Amino acid sequence: MDKTGETKIMERWVLLRKGADFEAISKKFHISPRLASLIRNRDVIGDEAINQYLNGTIAELYDGMQMKGMPQAVEILTEKIRDREKIRVIGDYDCDGINATYILLEGLEKLGAKVDSDIPDRIKDGYGLNQHLIDRAHEDGIDTIITCDNGIAAAKEIEYGKALGMTIIVTDHHEVPYKENEAGRRYILPPADAVVDPRQEGCEYPFKGLCGAAVAYKLVEALCEANGQDVADLDYLLENVAIATVADVMDLTEENRILVKQGLEMLKRTSNLGLRALIQCIGLEGKKIQAYHIGFILAPCLNASGKLDTAKRALALLRAKTGREADMLAGDLKALNESRRDMTDRVVDEAMAKVEQTDIREDKVLVIYLPDCHESLAGLVAGRVRENYYRPVFVLTDSEDGVKGSGRSIESYSMYEELTGCGDLLTKFGGHPMAAGLSLDKENVEKFKRRLNDQCTLSEEELTEKVVIDMELPFAAITEHFIEELEYMEPFGKGNTKPVFAARGVVMQHMKIIGKNKNVAKATAIDAAGNRMEAICFRDVQEFAERCERNNGKMSITFYPGINEFRGERQIQIVITHYR
Repeated sequence: MDKTGETKIMERWVLLRKGADFEAISKKFHISPRLASLIRNRDVIGDEAINQYLNGTIAELYDGMQMKGMPQAVEILTEKIRDREKIRVIGDYDCDGINATYILLEGLEKLGAKVDSDIPDRIKDGYGLNQHLIDRAHEDGIDTIITCDNGIAAAKEIEYGKALGMTIIVTDHHEVPYKENEAGRRYILPPADAVVDPRQEGCEYPFKGLCGAAVAYKLVEALCEANGQDVADLDYLLENVAIATVADVMDLTEENRILVKQGLEMLKRTSNLGLRALIQCIGLEGKKIQAYHIGFILAPCLNASGKLDTAKRALALLRAKTGREADMLAGDLKALNESRRDMTDRVVDEAMAKVEQTDIREDKVLVIYLPDCHESLAGLVAGRVRENYYRPVFVLTDSEDGVKGSGRSIESYSMYEELTGCGDLLTKFGGHPMAAGLSLDKENVEKFKRRLNDQCTLSEEELTEKVVIDMELPFAAITEHFIEELEYMEPFGKGNTKPVFAARGVVMQHMKIIGKNKNVAKATAIDAAGNRMEAICFRDVQEFAERCERNNGKMSITFYPGINEFRGERQIQIVITHYR
């Protein structure tokens, strides 16, 4: 434990040693051998893959008609648009679902469809398609429902909608539910008129890692092409795909890398009044917007509406028709996010205390029951607890219909598969390997906790956080040119992480703690060759300060280099990410 009483997680430092002819790659693609090595470390192999990684364009995106169910969806919707039938898009209340809803509305309206939308209320409706939403659509005279970022697990609800005579098209990206039997897995597809989900069995679409908004984009793209419209007119929607892809923590590899890269370019000059207002409101105007800004600043504002208010407010921002309306909604979302952040901090403290003060901390899978936690915060709290303990974490809380919860996972632990093994204890569940949502009866909470831990096969090694190091890097090699070259690797995120460099025997001098909240350590780092570099550290600052006092300030570090610009001056500095 550290001096706060919290358990410190152990770390395992691993140096990657993936081989290739880096000199040849360097010459062919006009990059340094070091950059060639960094790209190889991300499992980008072969000239075609390297070229796409460095220079991929929209032209290299796959044809959405390759997706199973896409031709049927396009045919049905073409007919519905022609016959002026009323169509309703039903999305989800997170950032991916909101952007997917916006994309479908924009694309269908361009084709002249009679279309509106509905998004479930997190508290009243819960996740995904439900009978209440179907009844509301039926009462409103809706002929066709299109789901986005949900629907794949709504077989019962879709059967109900079909019995009312409605046409239902599912677009989703989540795992297809299944049941285990002696013959293996039996996948359960909903009885919709068309199911478009790259994860379903028999789908030959080459890339399975799209988010819900990307699947929605593929649908409107295919629809426009089938109806003789210029697909280039939809390019502006790539900014929404990029926001959703980053917000939903999808792997930024292959097709997603192109979508996010192009989307970030669109976002720089966005014509969307709502996004422009939000970018200005949160202080990003004039900055080079990167995936980091989406994931940690912009997307949380869009998500906050679905957590504490209604996701329809964020959708209204994207659909804003005047600057005044956009400014007002952007201010509302910023305020909601600030409130959400304060609430989350308080609940995280409560969750940490519960782990430290009970026998939960001995479990491989942490199941934390916080009856009074706002259910919309459960996933955020689970993520923060996971970071602290490097364990799969489920946070459960009381809701109107029993207990609801969210989970956040670690490498080697598929939450969706583990929840499938607890299916008899749950009333509802869904998600991905790294994140999941669930509902259960209160009397099953303790059984759920025991079952998850009884069936957990994680080894001690898998429960030790792995710090993956790309290469050892002498300070002499850190030049402005090298830092600029690292930008070729952007956008960074899951599946394409920022490079991690290491140096041994580094001596820290002139250490001081700075910042309004005293949460930044600043020092001069001197490597084994005597080269000096300004360094800052945000991780466990007090412990870092104490480490600088011991052993003459000598330590091993991992870091990332950058340029610090202050009052017109540029200075190379490193950001220390881990130390020992």
